[in-house]
Amino acid sequence: MVNMKYLWHKKVKIRLMVFVISICIFTLFFYFHSHGQEIKIKIDNSAVKLNVMSFNIRYGTAEDGENSWQNRKEILFGFLKLHSSDIIGMQEVLNFQLEEIKIELAGYKHLGIGRDGETKGEYSPILYKHDKYRVSDSGTFWLSATPDIVGSITWGNACTRICSWAKFEDKRTMQEFYFYNLHLDHVSQPSREKSIDLLLSKIKKDKPLIIVGDFNAGEKNPAILKLKSAGLADTYRQIHKQETKVKTFHNFTGKTQGNKIDYVFVSENIQTIDARILHYKTDGRYPSDHFPVTAKIILSYKKD
Repeated sequence: MVNMKYLWHKKVKIRLMVFVISICIFTLFFYFHSHGQEIKIKIDNSAVKLNVMSFNIRYGTAEDGENSWQNRKEILFGFLKLHSSDIIGMQEVLNFQLEEIKIELAGYKHLGIGRDGETKGEYSPILYKHDKYRVSDSGTFWLSATPDIVGSITWGNACTRICSWAKFEDKRTMQEFYFYNLHLDHVSQPSREKSIDLLLSKIKKDKPLIIVGDFNAGEKNPAILKLKSAGLADTYRQIHKQETKVKTFHNFTGKTQGNKIDYVFVSENIQTIDARILHYKTDGRYPSDHFPVTAKIILSYKKD
């Protein structure tokens, strides 16, 4: 006859073992799951993801007929809202254009001054989403032998040229990076090359670095080669190595065959995820005589 007390004790032991094993499995699962989440969070928090743009918007007093500012500004506003870049370097921006853009893009603030001082002349402004980034330092210098003198012109350039820059801090990660925006001369090659020399003497490489602008120089121009020799990469060519339809100044024609003169350059500690030349138009109309160029990038930082 089976001992009922023995069977009862055996069932209790089995149930107890199942319970202990279940607790162990649950504990291990919770440990590895939470440990994995922690690593993921650390990886996410150690990098800054940015969508950046360079866009020469064409100065607003140009006598462009059907392509004048009043006839195309709504197209430009719509484009900027559609793409919603985190930081935008613009060129050829007059003060009244800048004020209209800021009204339309309420989430942005701007940095930079006019090339003839304060609000006078063309800006190379930096527009940024102020809910994402704070500015710890910024300024504008003139692309001349006397970079601190307002409106200074040397090196044979046809008109005053400037570079506006900022040191940003990402509010989410507290990480810092530099952003430079410039417009090189369209006539003087010596001015273009000396402007790049000046830029390289001023930039700091202790943080990730982004340089955007209208360089008025094709990819084989010595001014561009100087930047590449200094370790800066053209984001577009990192993604589209063989593309030939890269023209960025199209003069309102939409033509794509020709030189790329607008760029987004990045330092070595920045990874490019995507880069494009945007051929945006509405009802056959373009927002500017330049195509905007964009890049999606990830800024990496060394761990302490």
